[in-house]
Amino acid sequence: MLLRLQNKLNKHPFIMSIYWLYLLLGIIFEVLGTICMKLADGFSKPIPSILVFVFYGTCLAFLVLVLKKMEVGVAYAIWAGLGTALIAIIGFIWFEEPITIPKVISILFIIAGILGLELF
Repeated sequence: MLLRLQNKLNKHPFIMSIYWLYLLLGIIFEVLGTICMKLADGFSKPIPSILVFVFYGTCLAFLVLVLKKMEVGVAYAIWAGLGTALIAIIGFIWFEEPITIPKVISILFIIAGILGLELF
């Protein structure tokens, strides 16, 4: 009986939404770590250099929590794909990296792949 109750709780929408929140937080900290990597200028700037490790450590901790309930392939694909797309967009806006048609199409393919994993 206790096992049945635990199985019901594990499938409860609120419980699963916590893991989606963990995944979102993991993605945010991964993006912050990558931004700090760029700002660290080859580890020549101490504050961004330290924050690289803090943010990546935090993002991996959230990913470990997510993997308690989500399939590793799906969770990692969403984490890596959204992180990549966000970093590319931030690169265009903040770091003034060039925007090209192939880059935009590639980002759209990443987003389509993530949606495909979730919908099918």
